[in-house]
Amino acid sequence: MSDSGAIEKAPDNDALPSLDWGGEGTLPPPPNLTPSQELALYRKLDRRLMPILCLMYLMASMDRGNIGNANIEGLTTQLKLKGNQYNIALTMFFVPYCLCECPANLAIKKFRPSRWLPGITIVWGTIMTLMGIVKTYPQLVGARVCLGVVEAGLFPGVVYYLTLWYPRHALQFRIGLFFGGASVALAFSGLFAYGIGFMKGIGGLEGWSWIFILEGIATVAVGILAAFLIVDYPAKAAFLTPEERAYIVWKKKYDNSTVGEQETFALRYVWDALRDWQLWLHMIIYMSILTPVAGITLFLPSIILGFGFSTAVSQLLTVPAYVFAATMTLVFGHYSDKLRVRYPFILAVFVQLLVGFSIQISSASSGVKYFGIYLCLAGYAAVPGTIAWLGNNLAGQCKRSVGMALQIGLGNLATVIAANIFRTQDAPRYILGRALELMFTGLGFITVPIAVTIYKRINAKRDSLSHAYPAYTVQELRQMGDRAPDFRYTL
Repeated sequence: MSDSGAIEKAPDNDALPSLDWGGEGTLPPPPNLTPSQELALYRKLDRRLMPILCLMYLMASMDRGNIGNANIEGLTTQLKLKGNQYNIALTMFFVPYCLCECPANLAIKKFRPSRWLPGITIVWGTIMTLMGIVKTYPQLVGARVCLGVVEAGLFPGVVYYLTLWYPRHALQFRIGLFFGGASVALAFSGLFAYGIGFMKGIGGLEGWSWIFILEGIATVAVGILAAFLIVDYPAKAAFLTPEERAYIVWKKKYDNSTVGEQETFALRYVWDALRDWQLWLHMIIYMSILTPVAGITLFLPSIILGFGFSTAVSQLLTVPAYVFAATMTLVFGHYSDKLRVRYPFILAVFVQLLVGFSIQISSASSGVKYFGIYLCLAGYAAVPGTIAWLGNNLAGQCKRSVGMALQIGLGNLATVIAANIFRTQDAPRYILGRALELMFTGLGFITVPIAVTIYKRINAKRDSLSHAYPAYTVQELRQMGDRAPDFRYTL
């Protein structure tokens, strides 16, 4: 199989043992589509799946990050937070969030996406709403812990869900659309916080309380809407014709294997994921991006406030920076899928991070530092790329589900680090925090070339020995997954 993953003609299904991927046994044979017909079909998928998924993650990002907006609207003052208590409140969201992501990705297969994803959205929206009436620091921490447990199932769940619908070289743009919701959410969060701040005093509540309450209610509404819109699997998608369903299932089944992908669950595929060098190297790459990006995101309103702007203006100045980040995410995702390569775009982001954080740690003027924030937030563009890169190179549904969940879950421990590197006593320049962000950026410049070098060597070896391999049965090739001789790693 070529690395491009292009498939022009369906294989002779009668020549291969049956592999019922996603319950498609009753579907008709897949049609032969022209490139324009295939593009139209995936656009049809986009119109049905992506809006609600993006909206759900938009709400998740707002609910996770709005504590930064609430902080400068009186949260710290009213709850009498002292020292590093605010940082601890941030951290206590991310600890359960990281630990629960892998179990949650196994749960989505048992409870079905149409129940699991809307269900957790409604639950965390309720928790978010109740967080608006906390009165003490322990209550705030408890609410953040509960929010982390429930929200953990969304991001890895949706990423895995997308891998069931889209071929691997159409994946990053869709993850970018979905993840771009985080940037848009944070832009809207600053805008909403600016408006909601004027509700201070209504109902005897401060502005920060209304931020939590109103955004939590909106999340519950989105969860209810999602329950009517989420479709479980391609083979059961009523909005598609039987022929369209058959084509999507076939395209995905033979996307990275000439014999079809292993679909059934077995514990050994979990161990395969845990033993795979790719998982651990990509986890480091993911952390090297997420730590600096999460660090500046969690404290951005306070950082801009330190430039000398008022609270209201600081909230508004976060908006264009996040819009820029969302735009970069979509542009990089489009061209990465089009060129079928990941690492050049990831390295380009590391260059932007290096320049952006170098500006932040310098003694430059406030205007120059505000420009540097745009470069720092451009790091969002590499997050879908790192996730898609690993997803492209793990074959077998179970192994991919576990591997991607572990990459996202354990990799998100970076947010625990990020929540604690901007200390109150370091304001307004935050030298320590920005130095650590530069350190993680440097780690990315080391690990990405290592991954590329290993992938190139393995692909070259398989190319040179392609005729020397002993004959394998179809089932053996499926079980080998990405270690099969016909599999080529995406660079």
